Amino acid sequence: MEQPEGKEGFLLEAAAPGQTGPALDSCEASPDEGLIEDLAIIDKKAVEQLTEGLISHYLPDLQRSKLALQELTQNQVVLLDTLEQEISKFRECNSILDINALKRALKLQQKKQKEELEREQQREKELEREKQLTAKPARRT
Repeated sequence: MEQPEGKEGFLLEAAAPGQTGPALDSCEASPDEGLIEDLAIIDKKAVEQLTEGLISHYLPDLQRSKLALQELTQNQVVLLDTLEQEISKFRECNSILDINALKRALKLQQKKQKEELEREQQREKELEREKQLTAKPARRT
């Protein structure tokens, strides 16, 4: 366990139970003597100056970072809008391709049906022709 340091950098000792302060030899002075009084006397103006110095040191970088993040966010919004438009175009293009594929399939189906119909008609003609060519018994008169 670390012990706190006094203002001169000495380690402070915890008081033993029943004692009001750290254990001291009779001839030793406490290294933290007056520390509490010194802390209470800290000048508020010094705190304000340190705060202003800290803020003035980091504020410009933070403001630049804020602007950069705003610009990045704006660019992302533009990018998302553009992406949505491209997706819409892509879907439209796919729809057109699907329609064209359906048209081709319909034409192919119609062509097959026409060919099938022509073959059926050809068979019927051949059957009729065979019928006419088949020898018929002569009628007796």
